[in-house]
Amino acid sequence: MRKSAIFSFLLIIATTSLHAQYTETINSNRPGQSQGAFSVGTNVLQFETGPYFGNDDHTGLGTDTDIWGIDYQLRYGLLFERLELNISGSFENQDITRNFLGTTGEATLRNFKSNTIGAKYLIFDPYVSLGEDKPNLYSWKANQQFKWKTLIPAVSIYAGANFSFGDNPYLYPGEGKFSPKAAIITQNNWGRWVLVLNLIADKLTEDFRSYAGIATVTHTVTPNFALFGEYQGIKSDIYADDIARAGAAYLVGENLQFDVSGLINFKDTPSRWQVAGGISYRLDLHKVDEFLEESNEGNKRRQRSKKRLDDTTGEDENGDGNEPSN
Repeated sequence: MRKSAIFSFLLIIATTSLHAQYTETINSNRPGQSQGAFSVGTNVLQFETGPYFGNDDHTGLGTDTDIWGIDYQLRYGLLFERLELNISGSFENQDITRNFLGTTGEATLRNFKSNTIGAKYLIFDPYVSLGEDKPNLYSWKANQQFKWKTLIPAVSIYAGANFSFGDNPYLYPGEGKFSPKAAIITQNNWGRWVLVLNLIADKLTEDFRSYAGIATVTHTVTPNFALFGEYQGIKSDIYADDIARAGAAYLVGENLQFDVSGLINFKDTPSRWQVAGGISYRLDLHKVDEFLEESNEGNKRRQRSKKRLDDTTGEDENGDGNEPSN
């Protein structure tokens, strides 16, 4: 009985995973800080990285901090189309100048500011669950009406763990070296516009938990060029902030993307700015099931994948490009 139940569960997971998340061109989370709802696709290995530099000026503490660093993300589609494993983090150097009551001091911090390993799984895909609208042959008005179901997003869940080794100066006093992280991710594709929302609960086993929300809007200008804007709100007893980001991404071929971005915040404890550049590269080892390819289900699968791709890029039926991803 138990073996039968386990087999049925795996069969359900495998069946729901037949719907392709894979796209013909790279699907990057850069240059924003949010995660998209869709995975990279099975047997796709993707690396996203870039340097950044900036400044934090804290009027309350009397510190002026010059910052440079590099962030990274490694993503891999494993077993099922809807499942993605990833590791992300950043290495950061801070040169701090403190001027307090006429006394000046200098210090340098240098270490991995964050490291997180996790998994993301797509639990709801409106392209699959809701199906596609067929044209109304008797009413032009019905075809032009706003369709409320387009507001229903794709939804993924994320679970991960933060980890740190050695004597890390970026850990708060008393903070553990391992802590869980969870997130709910949604994504709407509206032609040339994409909206991604992330609700994040971080360091859940610590005394000072952190909660964040990120809203990212991406607009495809051409099949190879896109702009993005992003808002991030952070709330915890140690650090709270409101951050705005903006930037652009450019697609080169099917597996390579370049990006630039910048951020500012809206307070002076500290006042922050940063600029960044980055690159995303995909090693595409994706293979399509030959049995599916030869079946009617395979044809439907390709049509769904193409529909999702066209909605993301805003192309017509004769288009041949794709958007740079957020």
